[in-house]
Amino acid sequence: MKKSGWQPLWFILPTLIFIAVFSLWPIIQSFTYTFFDYQLNNQQKSGLYLSDRYNYDLFNETQTYVKLFMTEDRSHITNPADQNRVDKVLSQVDKAQQEFKGKTKIQKISNSEKRDITKLYQNVSSVINQINAKYKTPNGKNLTQVIKGYKQSFIQSNFIGLKGYAQALTDARLGNALWKTTLFTVVSVFIEFVLGLFLAMIMNKAIRGQGIIRTTSLIPWAIPTAVAALMWSYLYDGSSGIIANFFHSIGLIGNPSDLLLSETGAMISTIIADVWKTTPYMAILLLAGLQNIPESIYEAADIDGASRVQRFFRVTLPMLKPAILVALLFRTLDAFRVFDLIYVLTNGGPGGATETLSLYSYKTMFGQTNFGYGSVIVMVMFVCVAVIATIFVKVLGTNLMDKN
Repeated sequence: MKKSGWQPLWFILPTLIFIAVFSLWPIIQSFTYTFFDYQLNNQQKSGLYLSDRYNYDLFNETQTYVKLFMTEDRSHITNPADQNRVDKVLSQVDKAQQEFKGKTKIQKISNSEKRDITKLYQNVSSVINQINAKYKTPNGKNLTQVIKGYKQSFIQSNFIGLKGYAQALTDARLGNALWKTTLFTVVSVFIEFVLGLFLAMIMNKAIRGQGIIRTTSLIPWAIPTAVAALMWSYLYDGSSGIIANFFHSIGLIGNPSDLLLSETGAMISTIIADVWKTTPYMAILLLAGLQNIPESIYEAADIDGASRVQRFFRVTLPMLKPAILVALLFRTLDAFRVFDLIYVLTNGGPGGATETLSLYSYKTMFGQTNFGYGSVIVMVMFVCVAVIATIFVKVLGTNLMDKN
Protein backbone atom coordinates (compact mmCIF):
# COMPACT_ATOMS: atom_id res chain seq x y z
CA MET A 1 0.00 0.00 0.00
CA LYS A 2 1.46 3.35 -1.07
CA LYS A 3 1.91 5.88 1.70
CA SER A 4 0.09 9.16 1.25
CA GLY A 5 2.91 11.20 2.80
CA TRP A 6 2.29 14.87 3.48
CA GLN A 7 -0.27 15.41 0.73
CA PRO A 8 -3.38 15.08 2.98
CA LEU A 9 -2.06 17.89 5.18
CA TRP A 10 -2.50 20.35 2.34
CA PHE A 11 -6.27 19.84 2.54
CA ILE A 12 -6.43 20.86 6.21
CA LEU A 13 -3.81 23.62 5.94
CA PRO A 14 -6.41 26.41 5.39
CA THR A 15 -8.24 25.26 8.52
CA LEU A 16 -5.04 25.21 10.55
CA ILE A 17 -4.16 28.71 9.34
CA PHE A 18 -7.65 29.96 10.21
CA ILE A 19 -7.41 28.48 13.73
CA ALA A 20 -3.92 29.91 14.23
CA VAL A 21 -4.88 33.42 13.11
CA PHE A 22 -8.30 33.80 14.71
CA SER A 23 -8.05 31.52 17.77
CA LEU A 24 -4.47 30.89 18.86
CA TRP A 25 -2.92 34.27 18.06
CA PRO A 26 -5.32 36.35 20.25
CA ILE A 27 -4.73 33.92 23.13
CA ILE A 28 -0.95 34.11 22.71
CA GLN A 29 -1.11 37.90 22.48
CA SER A 30 -3.22 38.18 25.63
CA PHE A 31 -0.90 35.76 27.43
CA THR A 32 2.08 37.91 26.42
CA TYR A 33 0.46 41.06 27.82
CA THR A 34 0.17 39.43 31.26
CA PHE A 35 3.95 39.61 31.72
CA PHE A 36 4.05 43.39 31.23
CA ASP A 37 2.74 46.41 33.09
CA TYR A 38 1.09 47.57 29.87
CA GLN A 39 -0.90 50.81 30.31
CA LEU A 40 -1.89 52.99 27.37
CA ASN A 41 -2.56 56.07 29.53
CA ASN A 42 1.06 56.09 30.70
CA GLN A 43 3.69 56.88 28.09
CA GLN A 44 6.28 55.08 30.19
CA LYS A 45 4.27 51.85 29.90
CA SER A 46 2.44 52.20 26.60
CA GLY A 47 4.40 49.41 24.93
CA LEU A 48 6.01 46.06 25.66
CA TYR A 49 9.56 46.94 26.68
CA LEU A 50 12.00 44.21 27.65
CA SER A 51 14.90 46.70 27.83
CA ASP A 52 15.36 50.40 28.59
CA ARG A 53 14.28 52.76 25.83
CA TYR A 54 14.09 56.47 25.15
CA ASN A 55 11.35 58.65 23.71
CA TYR A 56 13.26 60.70 21.14
CA ASP A 57 10.15 62.59 20.01
CA LEU A 58 9.72 63.98 23.52
CA PHE A 59 13.49 64.61 23.71
CA ASN A 60 13.44 66.67 20.49
CA GLU A 61 10.45 68.65 21.71
CA THR A 62 12.21 69.33 25.02
CA GLN A 63 15.34 70.46 23.16
CA THR A 64 13.35 72.92 21.07
CA TYR A 65 11.69 74.61 24.05
CA VAL A 66 14.89 74.67 26.12
CA LYS A 67 16.75 76.49 23.33
CA LEU A 68 13.84 78.88 22.72
CA PHE A 69 13.27 79.81 26.38
CA MET A 70 16.94 80.06 27.33
CA THR A 71 17.70 82.26 24.30
CA GLU A 72 14.87 84.61 25.27
CA ASP A 73 15.93 84.70 28.94
CA ARG A 74 19.58 85.40 28.09
CA SER A 75 18.74 89.01 27.29
CA HIS A 76 17.54 89.48 30.88
CA ILE A 77 20.82 88.26 32.36
CA THR A 78 23.23 91.11 33.15
CA ASN A 79 26.23 89.26 34.57
CA PRO A 80 28.69 88.25 31.78
CA ALA A 81 29.74 85.13 33.71
CA ASP A 82 26.12 83.96 33.89
CA GLN A 83 25.72 84.71 30.18
CA ASN A 84 28.74 82.50 29.45
CA ARG A 85 27.23 79.68 31.50
CA VAL A 86 23.99 79.96 29.54
CA ASP A 87 25.97 79.94 26.29
CA LYS A 88 27.80 76.77 27.36
CA VAL A 89 24.50 75.06 28.15
CA LEU A 90 23.06 76.10 24.80
CA SER A 91 26.19 74.68 23.15
CA GLN A 92 25.68 71.38 24.97
CA VAL A 93 22.03 71.34 23.87
CA ASP A 94 23.07 71.88 20.25
CA LYS A 95 25.69 69.15 20.52
CA ALA A 96 23.14 66.68 21.90
CA GLN A 97 20.70 67.62 19.18
CA GLN A 98 23.31 66.85 16.53
CA GLU A 99 24.29 63.59 18.25
CA PHE A 100 20.74 62.27 18.22
CA LYS A 101 19.71 63.84 14.93
CA GLY A 102 17.37 61.65 12.90
CA LYS A 103 16.22 59.54 15.86
CA THR A 104 12.47 59.54 16.37
CA LYS A 105 9.80 57.70 18.32
CA ILE A 106 10.74 55.21 21.04
CA GLN A 107 14.02 53.36 20.52
CA LYS A 108 16.56 51.40 22.53
CA ILE A 109 19.18 53.51 24.20
CA SER A 110 22.78 52.55 24.95
CA ASN A 111 24.44 53.10 28.31
CA SER A 112 26.70 55.81 26.88
CA GLU A 113 23.77 57.68 25.36
CA LYS A 114 21.93 57.35 28.64
CA ARG A 115 24.90 58.89 30.51
CA ASP A 116 25.14 61.76 28.00
CA ILE A 117 21.47 62.68 28.32
CA THR A 118 21.59 62.38 32.11
CA LYS A 119 24.62 64.67 32.24
CA LEU A 120 22.87 67.14 29.91
CA TYR A 121 19.82 67.19 32.18
CA GLN A 122 21.95 67.78 35.28
CA ASN A 123 23.88 70.64 33.65
CA VAL A 124 20.79 72.37 32.28
CA SER A 125 18.93 71.92 35.55
CA SER A 126 21.83 73.31 37.60
CA VAL A 127 22.24 76.41 35.46
CA ILE A 128 18.52 77.15 35.31
CA ASN A 129 18.11 76.83 39.08
CA GLN A 130 20.98 79.21 39.70
CA ILE A 131 19.73 81.71 37.11
CA ASN A 132 16.21 81.58 38.55
CA ALA A 133 17.64 82.30 42.00
CA LYS A 134 19.39 85.47 40.78
CA TYR A 135 17.12 86.75 38.02
CA LYS A 136 13.39 86.85 37.48
CA THR A 137 13.44 85.73 33.88
CA PRO A 138 10.14 85.49 31.94
CA ASN A 139 10.50 81.77 31.20
CA GLY A 140 12.15 80.68 34.42
CA LYS A 141 9.21 78.64 35.74
CA ASN A 142 8.45 77.24 32.31
CA LEU A 143 12.03 76.07 31.87
CA THR A 144 11.92 74.27 35.22
CA GLN A 145 8.99 72.22 33.96
CA VAL A 146 10.29 71.77 30.41
CA ILE A 147 13.64 70.27 31.37
CA LYS A 148 11.82 67.45 33.17
CA GLY A 149 11.17 66.12 29.68
CA TYR A 150 14.76 64.86 29.59
CA LYS A 151 14.06 62.49 32.49
CA GLN A 152 10.48 61.71 31.49
CA SER A 153 11.74 60.53 28.10
CA PHE A 154 13.53 57.60 29.76
CA ILE A 155 11.39 54.48 29.52
CA GLN A 156 12.37 51.59 31.75
CA SER A 157 11.46 48.01 31.01
CA ASN A 158 7.88 47.27 32.08
CA PHE A 159 8.40 43.52 32.11
CA ILE A 160 7.01 42.27 35.43
CA GLY A 161 6.97 38.50 34.91
CA LEU A 162 4.43 36.76 37.16
CA LYS A 163 3.70 39.79 39.35
CA GLY A 164 0.37 40.30 37.58
CA TYR A 165 -0.75 36.81 38.57
CA ALA A 166 0.48 37.38 42.12
CA GLN A 167 -1.61 40.55 42.23
CA ALA A 168 -4.64 38.60 40.99
CA LEU A 169 -4.31 36.17 43.90
CA THR A 170 -4.73 39.00 46.39
CA ASP A 171 -7.23 41.08 44.40
CA ALA A 172 -10.44 41.20 46.43
CA ARG A 173 -12.35 42.69 43.50
CA LEU A 174 -11.28 39.81 41.27
CA GLY A 175 -12.39 37.32 43.92
CA ASN A 176 -15.77 39.05 44.18
CA ALA A 177 -16.15 39.06 40.38
CA LEU A 178 -15.30 35.34 40.25
CA TRP A 179 -17.89 34.57 42.94
CA LYS A 180 -20.60 36.67 41.25
CA THR A 181 -19.81 35.03 37.89
CA THR A 182 -20.02 31.55 39.40
CA LEU A 183 -23.27 32.35 41.22
CA PHE A 184 -24.85 33.80 38.09
CA THR A 185 -23.72 30.84 35.97
CA VAL A 186 -24.83 28.06 38.32
CA VAL A 187 -28.26 29.50 39.14
CA SER A 188 -29.16 30.65 35.63
CA VAL A 189 -27.97 27.48 33.87
CA PHE A 190 -29.77 25.23 36.38
CA ILE A 191 -33.08 27.07 35.91
CA GLU A 192 -32.60 27.17 32.15
CA PHE A 193 -31.94 23.43 32.05
CA VAL A 194 -35.05 22.55 34.05
CA LEU A 195 -37.30 24.90 32.06
CA GLY A 196 -35.61 24.02 28.78
CA LEU A 197 -36.10 20.29 29.29
CA PHE A 198 -39.77 20.84 30.16
CA LEU A 199 -40.22 23.04 27.07
CA ALA A 200 -38.36 20.56 24.86
CA MET A 201 -40.61 17.67 25.95
CA ILE A 202 -43.68 19.76 25.16
CA MET A 203 -42.35 20.69 21.72
CA ASN A 204 -41.50 17.02 21.09
CA LYS A 205 -45.13 15.99 21.40
CA ALA A 206 -47.13 15.53 18.21
CA ILE A 207 -49.73 18.27 18.74
CA ARG A 208 -51.50 20.72 16.49
CA GLY A 209 -49.60 23.94 15.85
CA GLN A 210 -46.29 22.29 16.74
CA GLY A 211 -44.38 24.40 14.20
CA ILE A 212 -45.85 27.66 15.49
CA ILE A 213 -45.02 26.70 19.08
CA ARG A 214 -41.42 25.95 18.19
CA THR A 215 -41.05 29.14 16.20
CA THR A 216 -42.55 31.47 18.81
CA SER A 217 -40.53 29.86 21.61
CA LEU A 218 -37.33 30.97 19.87
CA ILE A 219 -38.29 34.65 19.73
CA PRO A 220 -36.60 35.60 23.04
CA TRP A 221 -33.38 33.92 21.95
CA ALA A 222 -33.49 35.63 18.55
CA ILE A 223 -33.66 39.10 20.11
CA PRO A 224 -30.17 40.71 20.37
CA THR A 225 -28.92 40.55 23.96
CA ALA A 226 -28.36 44.31 24.23
CA VAL A 227 -31.92 44.97 23.05
CA ALA A 228 -33.33 42.40 25.47
CA ALA A 229 -31.34 43.90 28.36
CA LEU A 230 -32.61 47.38 27.52
CA MET A 231 -36.17 46.07 27.39
CA TRP A 232 -35.80 44.41 30.81
CA SER A 233 -34.29 47.60 32.24
CA TYR A 234 -37.58 49.36 31.40
CA LEU A 235 -39.54 46.53 33.04
CA TYR A 236 -37.36 46.77 36.16
CA ASP A 237 -37.53 50.58 36.37
CA GLY A 238 -38.57 51.62 39.87
CA SER A 239 -40.95 54.36 38.78
CA SER A 240 -42.85 52.81 35.87
CA GLY A 241 -41.52 49.28 35.40
CA ILE A 242 -44.25 46.64 35.26
CA ILE A 243 -42.13 43.87 36.79
CA ALA A 244 -40.79 46.07 39.58
CA ASN A 245 -44.27 47.28 40.56
CA PHE A 246 -45.70 43.76 40.31
CA PHE A 247 -43.05 42.35 42.67
CA HIS A 248 -43.76 45.24 45.02
CA SER A 249 -47.52 44.65 44.93
CA ILE A 250 -47.16 40.96 45.89
CA GLY A 251 -44.68 41.77 48.66
CA LEU A 252 -41.48 40.33 47.20
CA ILE A 253 -39.69 43.69 47.46
CA GLY A 254 -40.27 46.60 49.81
CA ASN A 255 -39.77 49.30 47.19
CA PRO A 256 -39.96 49.07 43.37
CA SER A 257 -36.53 50.70 43.06
CA ASP A 258 -34.97 47.92 45.17
CA LEU A 259 -35.00 45.59 42.19
CA LEU A 260 -31.93 47.14 40.57
CA LEU A 261 -30.56 49.21 43.45
CA SER A 262 -30.02 46.39 45.94
CA GLU A 263 -27.41 43.64 45.67
CA THR A 264 -29.82 40.71 45.87
CA GLY A 265 -32.43 42.38 43.66
CA ALA A 266 -29.90 43.24 40.96
CA MET A 267 -28.51 39.69 40.80
CA ILE A 268 -32.01 38.15 40.69
CA SER A 269 -33.00 40.62 37.98
CA THR A 270 -30.07 39.70 35.75
CA ILE A 271 -30.73 35.99 36.24
CA ILE A 272 -34.42 36.38 35.33
CA ALA A 273 -33.52 38.29 32.17
CA ASP A 274 -30.90 35.68 31.19
CA VAL A 275 -33.28 32.77 31.85
CA TRP A 276 -36.01 34.40 29.75
CA LYS A 277 -33.66 34.93 26.84
CA THR A 278 -31.64 31.69 26.73
CA THR A 279 -34.10 29.02 27.90
CA PRO A 280 -35.35 28.58 24.27
CA TYR A 281 -31.74 27.92 23.18
CA MET A 282 -31.41 25.23 25.84
CA ALA A 283 -34.76 23.78 24.79
CA ILE A 284 -33.87 23.56 21.10
CA LEU A 285 -30.63 21.69 21.90
CA LEU A 286 -32.47 19.22 24.13
CA LEU A 287 -35.24 18.86 21.54
CA ALA A 288 -32.67 17.71 18.99
CA GLY A 289 -31.57 15.03 21.45
CA LEU A 290 -35.15 13.93 22.16
CA GLN A 291 -35.87 13.46 18.48
CA ASN A 292 -32.90 11.12 18.17
CA ILE A 293 -34.35 8.66 20.70
CA PRO A 294 -36.01 5.77 18.80
CA GLU A 295 -39.70 5.32 19.53
CA SER A 296 -39.14 1.55 19.71
CA ILE A 297 -37.32 1.99 23.03
CA TYR A 298 -40.39 3.63 24.57
CA GLU A 299 -42.58 0.86 23.16
CA ALA A 300 -40.33 -1.75 24.76
CA ALA A 301 -40.53 0.11 28.07
CA ASP A 302 -44.34 0.15 27.84
CA ILE A 303 -44.36 -3.61 27.25
CA ASP A 304 -42.18 -4.07 30.34
CA GLY A 305 -44.75 -2.10 32.34
CA ALA A 306 -42.65 1.02 32.97
CA SER A 307 -44.52 4.05 34.27
CA ARG A 308 -44.09 7.58 32.86
CA VAL A 309 -41.70 8.47 35.66
CA GLN A 310 -39.66 5.32 35.09
CA ARG A 311 -39.56 5.98 31.34
CA PHE A 312 -38.25 9.47 32.01
CA PHE A 313 -35.46 8.43 34.39
CA ARG A 314 -34.59 5.03 32.85
CA VAL A 315 -34.96 5.85 29.14
CA THR A 316 -35.20 9.56 28.36
CA LEU A 317 -32.42 10.94 30.57
CA PRO A 318 -29.82 8.22 29.78
CA MET A 319 -30.50 8.50 26.03
CA LEU A 320 -30.46 12.29 26.28
CA LYS A 321 -27.05 12.36 27.99
CA PRO A 322 -25.03 13.52 24.92
CA ALA A 323 -27.52 16.33 24.21
CA ILE A 324 -27.50 17.36 27.87
CA LEU A 325 -23.71 17.57 27.81
CA VAL A 326 -23.75 19.77 24.73
CA ALA A 327 -26.54 22.00 26.08
CA LEU A 328 -25.04 22.40 29.56
CA LEU A 329 -21.51 22.86 28.24
CA PHE A 330 -22.48 25.53 25.71
CA ARG A 331 -24.74 27.40 28.11
CA THR A 332 -22.35 27.21 31.06
CA LEU A 333 -19.45 28.57 29.04
CA ASP A 334 -21.69 31.26 27.56
CA ALA A 335 -23.09 32.25 30.96
CA PHE A 336 -19.62 32.31 32.52
CA ARG A 337 -18.51 34.80 29.85
CA VAL A 338 -21.64 36.96 30.15
CA PHE A 339 -21.00 40.61 29.38
CA ASP A 340 -23.54 42.48 27.26
CA LEU A 341 -26.61 41.59 29.33
CA ILE A 342 -25.13 42.80 32.61
CA TYR A 343 -23.28 45.72 30.99
CA VAL A 344 -26.55 47.19 29.67
CA LEU A 345 -28.76 46.19 32.61
CA THR A 346 -26.65 47.08 35.67
CA ASN A 347 -23.08 47.80 34.48
CA GLY A 348 -21.92 45.60 37.35
CA GLY A 349 -23.71 47.59 40.04
CA PRO A 350 -24.77 48.36 42.59
CA GLY A 351 -21.37 48.36 44.28
CA GLY A 352 -20.05 45.47 42.20
CA ALA A 353 -22.99 43.22 43.11
CA THR A 354 -23.31 41.98 39.51
CA GLU A 355 -19.76 42.61 38.26
CA THR A 356 -18.59 39.51 36.41
CA LEU A 357 -15.07 38.61 35.29
CA SER A 358 -15.70 39.74 31.72
CA LEU A 359 -17.09 43.08 32.91
CA TYR A 360 -14.16 43.58 35.30
CA SER A 361 -11.64 42.83 32.55
CA TYR A 362 -13.46 45.26 30.22
CA LYS A 363 -13.36 48.05 32.79
CA THR A 364 -9.69 47.38 33.51
CA MET A 365 -8.61 47.33 29.88
CA PHE A 366 -10.85 49.96 28.30
CA GLY A 367 -11.80 52.08 31.31
CA GLN A 368 -8.34 52.25 32.90
CA THR A 369 -6.47 51.29 29.68
CA ASN A 370 -4.51 48.78 31.77
CA PHE A 371 -4.13 46.00 29.23
CA GLY A 372 -1.51 44.17 31.27
CA TYR A 373 -3.62 43.38 34.31
CA GLY A 374 -6.76 43.19 32.18
CA SER A 375 -5.13 40.36 30.26
CA VAL A 376 -4.39 38.61 33.55
CA ILE A 377 -8.12 38.65 34.31
CA VAL A 378 -8.81 37.28 30.82
CA MET A 379 -6.33 34.45 31.46
CA VAL A 380 -8.13 33.66 34.73
CA MET A 381 -11.35 33.40 32.72
CA PHE A 382 -9.59 31.20 30.17
CA VAL A 383 -8.42 28.79 32.88
CA CYS A 384 -11.91 28.70 34.45
CA VAL A 385 -13.52 27.97 31.09
CA ALA A 386 -11.01 25.16 30.41
CA VAL A 387 -11.68 23.66 33.85
CA ILE A 388 -15.45 23.84 33.32
CA ALA A 389 -15.20 22.10 29.93
CA THR A 390 -12.99 19.36 31.40
CA ILE A 391 -15.31 18.78 34.34
CA PHE A 392 -18.38 18.47 32.14
CA VAL A 393 -16.76 15.96 29.81
CA LYS A 394 -15.28 13.90 32.65
CA VAL A 395 -18.33 13.91 34.93
CA LEU A 396 -20.92 13.17 32.27
CA GLY A 397 -18.51 10.70 30.68
CA THR A 398 -19.63 11.30 27.10
CA ASN A 399 -17.34 11.52 24.11
CA LEU A 400 -18.62 14.31 21.89
CA MET A 401 -16.84 12.84 18.89
CA ASP A 402 -18.55 9.49 19.23
CA LYS A 403 -21.50 9.47 16.83
CA ASN A 404 -22.83 6.21 18.22
